[in-house]
Amino acid sequence: MEIYLFLKQKINGLNNLKRNKMEDFFEELENRPRPNIFRRIALWWRFDGRYYHKYFKQGIKNLWYWFPIIWKDRNWDDHYIFEVLKHKLKAQANYIGNRGFNTRAQLDAKRMRLCVKLIEKVQDESYQIEYMDYAKDRVWFTDCEDRPGSSLYNSEEVWEKYDELFKKYKLIYRKVLKGEGPFTLDGRDEADIKRIIAMNICHINQKRAQDLLFKIMNENINGWWD
Repeated sequence: MEIYLFLKQKINGLNNLKRNKMEDFFEELENRPRPNIFRRIALWWRFDGRYYHKYFKQGIKNLWYWFPIIWKDRNWDDHYIFEVLKHKLKAQANYIGNRGFNTRAQLDAKRMRLCVKLIEKVQDESYQIEYMDYAKDRVWFTDCEDRPGSSLYNSEEVWEKYDELFKKYKLIYRKVLKGEGPFTLDGRDEADIKRIIAMNICHINQKRAQDLLFKIMNENINGWWD
């Protein structure tokens, strides 16, 4: 026990010494006279100025790469946020993957490209509307008697094969039957229940795609550097 207390005191003493030295260093740095104009120019040239032509070249490339995205950007909805993120991930995946300066480079580039694919799925609502591939409706319009000049939308199901969708996503299907999903099954007629189940399955899958996107980024983004 005495040896432990002795070592603990020594370690605390060393830590305090290091802390005091660091404080003295920053205090000295803060009180140091500012370099004259010629010294500042020399330092700027040494660490920044002589590379300026490279920065300028890269800046032109950036303008060219980002111009189509910025030109079409609007502050309307999440689609345009995803467009910026997708464009950045594409560029960084190519940069890190092609340079290969670390052992994780190819894996990082692969994950970034996976995020790009997921963003496209989210933007296109690929899963959200998938249920439409499993049914066909006949649509027609009739005149609205109480509102002259207006038409009434009518539809009826020609065929459906939702059972194939249910087999494809068995786990999600069981969750929906237990009440998961935004669309309630209560009060639905028998003909409509299968469609609502299919819509719930696709809604859940769409959310899973977006959750997976941000899960991959959250777990890996801090390591995406060269």
